[in-house]
Amino acid sequence: MSISQSLLPEFDHEMANTRKTLERVPDDKFDWKPHEKSTPMGGLASHLANLPIWAAHGLNKDSIDIAPPGQPPLRAEQLTTRDGVLETFDKNLAAAREAIAAATDEQLMQTWTLQRGGKTVFTLPRVGVLRSFVMNHIIHHRAQLGVYLRLCDIPVPSIYGPSADEGDF
Repeated sequence: MSISQSLLPEFDHEMANTRKTLERVPDDKFDWKPHEKSTPMGGLASHLANLPIWAAHGLNKDSIDIAPPGQPPLRAEQLTTRDGVLETFDKNLAAAREAIAAATDEQLMQTWTLQRGGKTVFTLPRVGVLRSFVMNHIIHHRAQLGVYLRLCDIPVPSIYGPSADEGDF
């Protein structure tokens, strides 16, 4: 079995759980945040909707500079509705899944670099980019969003087991 074929079931599982969490974000809570230093719920949902595209970036480019010298920094569109979040997530998820499915083992072992202002932030094999910078990053922010939902008395979906709101998973 190829590396990409071994990653896809985990990727699909995590993305389904992420979508399930994003579906809970109400339009009227996009500006809500638990602390003045926190990202608003809509910003967190937008970030989650945009993160899957980094799988395609990691597989189809050798590197990305998120703040290229002399150019404006890369900025993802800030979405303003749950429907917009879900539409963006689904579009980015499809591109990510296609890139992962097409990746060869050789390609997944090649390195990829994230830069900021021309300076290297990290360099990893592409398979590591998929696991840490894409999937683990999404899981981390999905968990944050689950806390936001709880604090707003919005039912938290079951992810790896029952939640306090859903006994079945």
